Amino acid sequence: MTDFAGKHGLIVGVANKRSISWAIAQATASRGARLAITYQGRFEEHVNELSQGLDSPALVLPCDVSSDADIDAVFAKVEQEFGGLDFIVHGAAFANREDLLSSFTSTSREGFRTALDISAYSLVALARGGAPLMEKKGGGSILTLSYLGSDRVFQNYNVMGVAKAALEASVRYLAADLGPRNIRVNAVSAGPIKTLAAAGIPGFSSILTVYRDRAPLRRSVETGEVGDAAAFLLSDAARGITGEVLMVDAGYHVTGM
Repeated sequence: MTDFAGKHGLIVGVANKRSISWAIAQATASRGARLAITYQGRFEEHVNELSQGLDSPALVLPCDVSSDADIDAVFAKVEQEFGGLDFIVHGAAFANREDLLSSFTSTSREGFRTALDISAYSLVALARGGAPLMEKKGGGSILTLSYLGSDRVFQNYNVMGVAKAALEASVRYLAADLGPRNIRVNAVSAGPIKTLAAAGIPGFSSILTVYRDRAPLRRSVETGEVGDAAAFLLSDAARGITGEVLMVDAGYHVTGM
């Protein structure tokens, strides 16, 4: 029931081979999915190279998730090529570095707007654009990526933690909104992984050390593990699950430390 043969998906947020979105692309493509993968600006070459290693040819498209015109263009092309969509993966997130380095009370108005727009509102925009294509297939699944910083304070996470909290709330509201159309909406909250986004968080290496010392499994997680968990949520095996945040963090979230 985790077979994706004959299914089509859109993956948003791939930057390089370390991206969690890329791990999800690999996990679904290896199970038979045909994918459209978007890139933002300078990542075009990386994404094109990566897509060539998938089991089936991928449709590679530019998309700035802060642009409604770009999002509309992506869905128009996907509809032209695929006819419909079975799933969407939202892996876009961004905050200005200065808003991570400074105290949270120093967050600029523009920095707050940017973080919430790119990291949270873009999920709403993608869900709105993708829902009609999913209805053509009788329903579908939408998945986004979160982090425990949505619920707990992590040093130097700041406005991104607020954006992830908004993202998780959006998952619940979208699940309620789209459920009658047989569209499920969920999130995976992964433990810390050395992605490009993580590189922008000062002190990230110390966070990894804490997870390895305190998580029940005494380690952090790998992108492949997150990819497999995401593939489950996107598949028919999870057809009764919506509005959930699945923790894939070696159990760290259950500890009191």
